[in-house]
Amino acid sequence: MANRTSTQNLRKRVRYHYRGNAAGSTLRFTLGCLLGLELRRVGSGKRMTFGKAGEAALSQWMADNARVCWIEQNEPWDLESQLISRLDLPLNLDQNRHNAFHSRLKELRAQARQRARELPISS
Repeated sequence: MANRTSTQNLRKRVRYHYRGNAAGSTLRFTLGCLLGLELRRVGSGKRMTFGKAGEAALSQWMADNARVCWIEQNEPWDLESQLISRLDLPLNLDQNRHNAFHSRLKELRAQARQRARELPISS
């Protein structure tokens, strides 16, 4: 597997998942779709988020329900591949086509994007 090193440290990455928006976090995008939040195009229309209220609701849901833990690993991409192949991780699409929820989640995310494209751009 190729080295997919992030330019951000773990703290910044986790903080963005908790405080950012769906345009920059696949976790937020996935959770928002599952929670039924309305995805909207914003700015120039290329970025998609759940809007100010939706992102705030998602942040609160994550504060109440989502937890993070980690272990140090010199080559985390190797461990990631092993975990995805061995565990039931339904929210992870990458390397996870074998998961029973993969096609449904992919469909939900595509439907949210399509609906957002049909709506006017939000301010």
